[in-house]
Amino acid sequence: MYNSFGWRGWLDSLPQDIVAELDIRAGDIRDARSVGDAMKDVEAVFHLAALIAIPYSYQAPASYVETNITGTLNVLEVARATGVETVVHTSTSEVYGTAEYVPIDEGHRLHAQSPYAATKIAADQLALSYHASFGTPVAVIRPFNTYGPRQSTRAVIPTVITQIAAGARQIRLGALSPTRDFNFVMDTVGGFIAVGDSARAIGRVVNIGSGFEVSIGATAGLIAEEMGGEVEIVADRQRTRPERSEVNRLLADNRLAHELVGWEPRFAGIEGFRRGLRETIEWYTDPRNLRQFRPNDYVV
Repeated sequence: MYNSFGWRGWLDSLPQDIVAELDIRAGDIRDARSVGDAMKDVEAVFHLAALIAIPYSYQAPASYVETNITGTLNVLEVARATGVETVVHTSTSEVYGTAEYVPIDEGHRLHAQSPYAATKIAADQLALSYHASFGTPVAVIRPFNTYGPRQSTRAVIPTVITQIAAGARQIRLGALSPTRDFNFVMDTVGGFIAVGDSARAIGRVVNIGSGFEVSIGATAGLIAEEMGGEVEIVADRQRTRPERSEVNRLLADNRLAHELVGWEPRFAGIEGFRRGLRETIEWYTDPRNLRQFRPNDYVV
C-alpha cells in the first residue's frame, strides 16, 4: 500500500539482488484500477491482501468489509476479465469458529465469531461463486495459525518471545485455555506453492495445518522453556476477546492437502513445533530484529 515514506515492509530487509528482481507497485486492494494494474499480464495470483487482526475488527469493522470483501471482488473481477490461469485465495481457520468436531475438515460448518471471520467467510464464498458462475480458476487455501519470523507481536508466539527477550518475567496474555494448530511459516508457504501448482485444487477449499493441537498457556510454557526462563503469566483484559467471540479450539484435518496436492507439514507434532519455535526465537532474539518491535505495547 502507498505511504509517504516509501516503506515496503519486510521487503526492505531483503538483499538488494533479490529486490532488483521484484516488480513492486504501490496500490490499494480496494481500488479496482490498482488491482487491475498489478494483475496485468500475470499467470497466477496469490491473493493475500487482507486486514487480519481480530481485535481491530471489533473497532473498525467497515474497513474489514471494504478490504476483505470488496478487495477480493476486485481480484476476482480482474481475473475473470483477463483470463489468469490460477487465483489462490487466502482463507483462515477462523471461519470455522470453535471446533464442533476434531480434526476440522473442509466440510466443517462455517461459524463467524468475529467481524474479521465474517468478512473472510464472505470473501471465500465470493471466490467459490466466481468459479461456479464464471469458471474463474480459483482455489481457496485455508491456513491454520501461521507463526515464524517477522510476525506482528499482536500474535501470541511473538508477543511471548519478545516480552521474555526484553527481560520481562511477567508475561501479559489473554485467554490461556484455547487451543490452536500452529503452522510454521515454511509449511504455510509450501502449502501455497502446492495449491498454486495443482489444477486439482481449482474450485476446492484446502486446509493447511500441522495436525497438532496445543493450548495458548502450554505454548507460552514451551517458549519459556526454550528460552531458559521462568515466567509468570498475567491476564491482560485488553488482550482477551469478548467471551462469545473467542474461538476455543482449532485442530486441522490436513488429509485433503496430502491427497489433492501432495502437501505435508515438515514441522508436525510436538517435536516439529519445538523446532519451529527455536527458529522463531532465534530470529526475534537477534538484537537487530528485536528492536523492530515494542514488547511492552499491545499491538492491535
